[in-house]
Amino acid sequence: MIKHLKPYLTKYRLPSILAPITVIAEVLLEIQIPFLMAKIVDQGITTRDLSYVFQIGAIMVLVALCSLLFGVLSGRFAAKGAMGFGSEIRKAVFDKIQEFSFANIDRFSTPSLVTRLTTDITNTQMAYMMVIRVLVRAPVMLVSATIMAAAINGDLVRVFLIVIPILAIALATMSTLAFPRFNAMLKKYDGLNAQVQENLIAIRVVKAFVRARYEKKKFAEANDSLMRASLAAEKIIILGMPIMMLTMYATIIAILWFGGNMIIGGTLLTGELISFISYVTQILMSLMMIAQVFIMIVLSRSSVARIVEVLEEPISITDETASPSLTAEDGSIEYRNVSFKYQEDAAENILTGINFSIASGETVGIIGGTGSAKTTLVQLIPRLYDVTDGQVLVGGHDVRDYTLDHLRSVVAMVLQKNVLFSGTIKDNLKWGDENATDEEVIAAAKAACAHDFIMSFPEGYDTYLGQGGVNVSGGQKQRLCIARALLKKPKIIILDDSTSAVDTATDSAIREGFRQNLKDTTAIIIAQRISSVSDADKIIVLDEGRIDAIDTHENLLENNAIYREVFHSQQKGVEE
Repeated sequence: MIKHLKPYLTKYRLPSILAPITVIAEVLLEIQIPFLMAKIVDQGITTRDLSYVFQIGAIMVLVALCSLLFGVLSGRFAAKGAMGFGSEIRKAVFDKIQEFSFANIDRFSTPSLVTRLTTDITNTQMAYMMVIRVLVRAPVMLVSATIMAAAINGDLVRVFLIVIPILAIALATMSTLAFPRFNAMLKKYDGLNAQVQENLIAIRVVKAFVRARYEKKKFAEANDSLMRASLAAEKIIILGMPIMMLTMYATIIAILWFGGNMIIGGTLLTGELISFISYVTQILMSLMMIAQVFIMIVLSRSSVARIVEVLEEPISITDETASPSLTAEDGSIEYRNVSFKYQEDAAENILTGINFSIASGETVGIIGGTGSAKTTLVQLIPRLYDVTDGQVLVGGHDVRDYTLDHLRSVVAMVLQKNVLFSGTIKDNLKWGDENATDEEVIAAAKAACAHDFIMSFPEGYDTYLGQGGVNVSGGQKQRLCIARALLKKPKIIILDDSTSAVDTATDSAIREGFRQNLKDTTAIIIAQRISSVSDADKIIVLDEGRIDAIDTHENLLENNAIYREVFHSQQKGVEE
């Protein structure tokens, strides 16, 4: 898994190299301090040579200051390398998500992707920082301090060498047990994020239906589930510190016992014992650092796997078969024996045997009951999904022959769920054409019957919209999304039930604006209201993923039972 993240280190390779180099310098200077301290005790204080004490003391202070300097530099380099590494991974994951087709997005939930972009990448960059700093410092300190301790007294070294294998076995066991538990914990984070996201998006509905108590209960359950998963993982890891401390103090007690006897026997000096204990403390602290790094690596191992899963996700819709020079000459559309299902192993198709053609510039309506696959049908045109069987042609060519950028530039789609972004109304409209002039923006807004209500705001087109367009109504949001699509000046425009929140008079005015401004543009209108499609050149009636009929409004009223039933039910509703 790690090899998949190596390319994101390239930009921050220098600080990643300098961090361990400065750490090594810091350690090599730091291990001189106990050695110098032993000289002060055994040679300076014992002989009462104050000049020698001051001389060695000055050297000790200088060494400590240099060690401190290298420590600061190592921290800075490690932070820059790790934060930069995390930043590059985050950009790579976000860029990959932007390439996802709808089929790819369906495999990952939005909260899960948010967790991977935040918590998982944070865990990974923190683990990397510990690797290039702590995991260098601890082994170098361990080896260096052991050599210095052995130089003082080789017999005493055997005391702590006995405990190292015991600690290694304990750490390995904890890591093995903790990994699956941390993996489960991260999945609980996904669930908690899903709960929070859903609640915040639908907060108005929650308040309208007085469901705050219910939502609090759901959140509490998700939060408690995360807490239990965290405790299950942490209760394994927290054993590491008591084991380390017990080992450390037991070792120091043993060294004091044996070392004290050696001083009494005249084979060891007092300063040497003090220095030896300092080295043993450094050795055992190094082991504790290694334990902490292993804990972080165990946690980040799950996070790295989840990040790599996104980065390695094969994109289901690509430009591999496309011709970069091919352009759509017009807005004609043809479906040739098209079938579609969301998963390859699904038992049944969502769409089956779809055949029809639309001439460039025609207006076509699509009517059908809930679940009849109206939205799925039109999503095949801009390749939000790819057909399972058959062909979809635009401008006389298979949509797979166009590059995605070109195909989606000639097809404007106003989705069933209208989405606006934080920023001004003008900023949102210019998603259709970032280079559009103010006159073009206003013309598109007028065609979508949005200009009047925009000008009713004190700031007009510079009115700031909150996230998701929370400060405009549903109907206003729909009209802004339609204006945004019109500004794109597409060859094909698809309205997926995009006038459901406006009144019939406004709906009629929008359709009139289409007739005047989109004479050469193919328009596909999915609607629940017959009145929204009655003046279309032809209307497609869908029933359970199959075409039941294609004809004009008048002929369908006369010959198609489904269409006639919908029409009469709506007329009855109007009369009542």
